[in-house]
Amino acid sequence: MGDRVYEVLFLEDEPTIREVLTEYMTLSGYHVTGAERGDAAIELLEERRFDLAVLDICVPGADGFQVLKALHDKGESTAVIMLTALEDEQMQLKAFNLYADDYVIKPVSPIILLKRMETILRRTVGSGAEPEKERGLVLKEEAYSAFYEGERLPLTLSEFLLLQTLYKNPERVFTREQLILSIFNEDYIGNDRIIDAHVKNLRKKLPVPCIRTVIGVGYRFDREAVSGSGSKEGGA
Repeated sequence: MGDRVYEVLFLEDEPTIREVLTEYMTLSGYHVTGAERGDAAIELLEERRFDLAVLDICVPGADGFQVLKALHDKGESTAVIMLTALEDEQMQLKAFNLYADDYVIKPVSPIILLKRMETILRRTVGSGAEPEKERGLVLKEEAYSAFYEGERLPLTLSEFLLLQTLYKNPERVFTREQLILSIFNEDYIGNDRIIDAHVKNLRKKLPVPCIRTVIGVGYRFDREAVSGSGSKEGGA
């Protein structure tokens, strides 16, 4: 990845894990700054900028999620890998909703962690030149994230799942009931107008008017609007 030395913040409260992984990172050419507590990690973020943060979730003081939120609130472009011993789907979703780039279950192989670090840095930082942005609207399903012109959109999980359903079936018109099933499965009990609220919020966050209303039926995705050849948005 070139001659540049990447700055890594490593938050891990278990001494053995911290020492072993830090040694592997250092031998691979990274400059690693370690922290045992979340509040200490937040202080480090205030003092300097990092290319990558590897954050254990369950640490003393502020947890890894609070550090991740502090990083995001600061507006830094630092890439983030979350570490946890808990293989919990809700925890993984929370990490991605807070804009983590990857999520690794402990115990983790140092070699695999290094590969993930390399892959993420290649994508987010590159070799020193300005990275080429992915054009248009891009959905990354494994991260539950949507991007437009390379910029991540601040979508909630429900908004992402709604957009994903429409995006993957651009010629199909979905009823509100069908969209509820795609987002909540069988778990939702209530008025199907919840979809209208999600669509309204989603339209505010999308830079292009690509969600169309089909009166009397529901909603569909307008691929032409994303490509720049579409007309203005239809009725609400």
